Amino acid sequence: MADAPILQSRIPELQREVAAADLPKMRPVAPGDWLQVDEAYGAQLAEKARLLGTRAHDVLALMPEAEDAAAELLTVVLAEIAMRPDFRLEGGGIRRPDGVVIEPDTRQPLRTLSRLVQEDFCILMKEEDEHVLKAALLCFPASWTLAQKIRKPLVRIHAPVTEYDGAIAARVQRLFDGAQPGRPMWRANLLGYEDPALFHPKREGEAHRDPAKVAAYERSERQTVLKLPGTGAVVFSIHTTIAPMVAGG
Repeated sequence: MADAPILQSRIPELQREVAAADLPKMRPVAPGDWLQVDEAYGAQLAEKARLLGTRAHDVLALMPEAEDAAAELLTVVLAEIAMRPDFRLEGGGIRRPDGVVIEPDTRQPLRTLSRLVQEDFCILMKEEDEHVLKAALLCFPASWTLAQKIRKPLVRIHAPVTEYDGAIAARVQRLFDGAQPGRPMWRANLLGYEDPALFHPKREGEAHRDPAKVAAYERSERQTVLKLPGTGAVVFSIHTTIAPMVAGG
């Protein structure tokens, strides 16, 4: 028997509203609200551990020039969760909201992040006029494949998206140029899927879903953009929510 899908009960209403806004409309993240913990926390982290144990080459990438940025991202996340009541420092470890104690490994920052938070992370660094994807922890891709996007600039990453025209590309690049340390911005999307799998890669040119099948699930990504103060890299984080399709959805 197949394992039961990892689901949340619903898409948060504010996230649903934000998803209806035009791309790439962003809004400020409330203090302390950058990282999300929801009902699927333990199950999603268990799925990340499974994926990293069985197909790490598909979900993890780190270019040498991004190693400092990945280390800095871990430091920033550790500082963030240290201020949250649902995480607790215990000696050299961190007790997660589900009670599991994790000892951070600064030698493997992205793997450590996979054991602490639900978010996936993409790290982009400025090269000439564009930000380029230099590292990622992408356990839960929504119809894209990390191997096709790593080392690519923003415009190339979004090439298959028909709505991503020159005007939107310029707006997104301005957003990344204007990202500020300690001031994350966020947006969301909302799509119908017939497959509730968190790990849902698709290669460019593949159909995202079979139009002959009825979407039984809603998948929403809460996406944030944040600049790291030391390296200047920009972090794009993704918190994935998958819930049964609501009536009329």
